[in-house]
Amino acid sequence: MSEKTELSPGRTEGSLATSCRRLIARTLTRTLALTLSGAMTASLAMTGLSSPLQAQGAKIPLVRDAETEELLRDYARPIFKAAGIDQGQVEIILVNDKDFNAFVPDARRMFINIGVIMDAQTPGEVIGVIAHESGHIAGRHLVRLREALANAQIMSVIGMVLGAGAVVAGASQGAGGIDGSGAAMALSAGSIGQRSLLAYQRGEEAAADKAALKYLEMTGQSARGMLKTFERFADQQLVASKYTDPYALSHPMARERYASLEAAAAKSKYFDKPAPPALQARHDMVRAKLIAFSSHPNAVARVYPSSDTSLPAQYARAIAAMQSRGRGALKDIDALIKQQPDNPHFHELKGQTLLESGKPREAIPSFQRALALRPDEGQFHIWLGYALVGANDKSLLPEAERVLRAGLVRDPNSGIGYSQLAIALGRQGKQAEADVATAQGLSMSGDFEGARRYAARAQKNLKPGSPAWLQADDIVAYKPPKLGR
Repeated sequence: MSEKTELSPGRTEGSLATSCRRLIARTLTRTLALTLSGAMTASLAMTGLSSPLQAQGAKIPLVRDAETEELLRDYARPIFKAAGIDQGQVEIILVNDKDFNAFVPDARRMFINIGVIMDAQTPGEVIGVIAHESGHIAGRHLVRLREALANAQIMSVIGMVLGAGAVVAGASQGAGGIDGSGAAMALSAGSIGQRSLLAYQRGEEAAADKAALKYLEMTGQSARGMLKTFERFADQQLVASKYTDPYALSHPMARERYASLEAAAAKSKYFDKPAPPALQARHDMVRAKLIAFSSHPNAVARVYPSSDTSLPAQYARAIAAMQSRGRGALKDIDALIKQQPDNPHFHELKGQTLLESGKPREAIPSFQRALALRPDEGQFHIWLGYALVGANDKSLLPEAERVLRAGLVRDPNSGIGYSQLAIALGRQGKQAEADVATAQGLSMSGDFEGARRYAARAQKNLKPGSPAWLQADDIVAYKPPKLGR
């Protein structure tokens, strides 16, 4: 398990009434037409109007892990091919959230909560989620949603402006609260537009469901896992559905989705086909890893008691021991390595344990072994560079710089990679290049002002036109998009 980062997304909308009140305010300030453009997503979650993106200025907590990301890429590869999505077009990003949810904000990124894998008993449940989200990307639903939003706003704006005018009039006459008739007029007009939009979104969700079934059939995989996911949502909605207005949802009711897909899925000749044993084994390992890293050791012991001698259970208990006892977990990790000496993730875990226990020099051989087993894994390069820098040995700094640069070529989204590269460069007296690395890390994390300061300082001490100077110049010149304006 590697670094945790956060991503600043766009806006979110709350309940129907809250959305309408916000829409009134935006209308009065002349920003209605564009405020939602940065926050549109297509999502698997059954949560009414709420968006999986958090509020403006808030953060989406991200987490990096080479083993989990590799598994998700392997799950997605045949689905993307079936959907006509170019390999490398879509980056799968892990969200450090235990809720079962996934979403696509655009055609280049797919966010998947760790809760999806933690809850899924089989690979098919996760693959079904990826297939559904791929249906949104291949169907260009996000592009068409923007057009639908514009149409919904046109339907709403006239009535909402009139209603807002009544609200302002009531306030100017000394009313103690918001004028009821004006607010009702505004909410009613907003509901018309929003219901039109939500009906459109329900249609897109149904289209993504059907596309997912098609992709699973094309790749010779069962839809049983996808059905299990919808059955899970249906059970969660069972109690609340009596009080739910289906026309106030951006997704079809979960029970309706399950019923509409069950018959079609059961007709497939692959319906009873299980996942390959090797893939199921990898899924079980990653699931155990995520549960162990995100749960209290006592909770891990309940899920994976000592009586469970399976490899995933041993993996989970070793991670829990690392979380609670640090180097005291090395015996458990060494036992894992003895069983699978060519498993790079066991060596990574040992290196991480030593590094986080204040023994970076001792961690170097473990990361070197992990990297030898997976030479193209950027995160292993960065782990090794981190340990080389942490060893506090000047003779190791050139190697640390080389390894970190190689890691960032393969994994340019690593904030730790940039920060460690800056340290390695600074300790070698390459302060201007260190400032560029710091600026790159700040830019990646969304601190564009800080990034510009470091980049501008670096340019003063770099040869104009040199690669480092050009990198700094790109950062200085970059203007982030202004979402919600």
